[in-house]
Amino acid sequence: MVVVPRRRIAKALGRSPMTSPYIRRRRLAAELRKLREARGFTTDELARVVYQSRTKISKLENAQIRPEVGEIMTILEALEVTGKQYDRTLRLARDASTKGWWDRYGKAMGPRQRLYADLESGAESVRSYNQTAFPAVLQIPEFIDAMVELDEHQGTLDYSPARMVEARTRRQQHLLSPDGPTYEAVLDETMIRRLAIPATVKAAQLRHLIKVVTAEPRIVMRVLPSDVLITGGFLPKASFSLYAFAESTDPATAVVDTVTTDLVLTQRDEVARYTGMYDRLRKVALSPAESLAFLGGVANHLTNETESET
Repeated sequence: MVVVPRRRIAKALGRSPMTSPYIRRRRLAAELRKLREARGFTTDELARVVYQSRTKISKLENAQIRPEVGEIMTILEALEVTGKQYDRTLRLARDASTKGWWDRYGKAMGPRQRLYADLESGAESVRSYNQTAFPAVLQIPEFIDAMVELDEHQGTLDYSPARMVEARTRRQQHLLSPDGPTYEAVLDETMIRRLAIPATVKAAQLRHLIKVVTAEPRIVMRVLPSDVLITGGFLPKASFSLYAFAESTDPATAVVDTVTTDLVLTQRDEVARYTGMYDRLRKVALSPAESLAFLGGVANHLTNETESET
């Protein structure tokens, strides 16, 4: 059965799909830099003309801050941008300045989760390779609590656990909503076996995944067995996610999960490398039906072990 992304249906019906403010900020940043350089302005010169600091201009051109529409208008006027180019850039600025539900959480939900929520809000499709945990957008509260306990061993938390749970619940609601993206995840068997959380919690998380995937054809889980050969290149060094958007001008994006931060890639050749890696993993992973059977078997084994110990 072919699943047509619901965003594509909305577009066909004349309804505008949501956009990711973060992706639009990156597009706006590139556009502002290109316009400034084309007019022969240095960053310092433009800052003086529009009565802003060099740091402010630099942050706008690197998508590090949310733009103020009025300030962007002033910059465009200073650069003598007119006509369709002015309208297009101003529209980008309005999209880039939009606040999402995640902004109401401030820092409480954690900077990483805010990034993922933003990208998911505008994505038509999401694909992920999960090497260290089950997909965050489909985690149950008990599993999140267990992960927070593990995280506390790494040092001081930069988020509020309770608010983080709320935010992940919101992300799951969006994923399962009519406007949600298609979602496919490759789960590394090594992660499933090695993740040190209570057996009862892991079993409950596995059953939740099975329930959601069974009910929603837009969501697919594949298990990557630990004993398969992955040919055609190097093994993945970290978990990563791939985002595609309905608007052709919004660049496909890869986000790589590192120990200290998330690396966001939008350059075509860089994203292509991760897309190729994902395709190689997907090719040798179990089929969706085999994967659900595998997850169910692990859940049953964990439950039986727990019952025998008691």
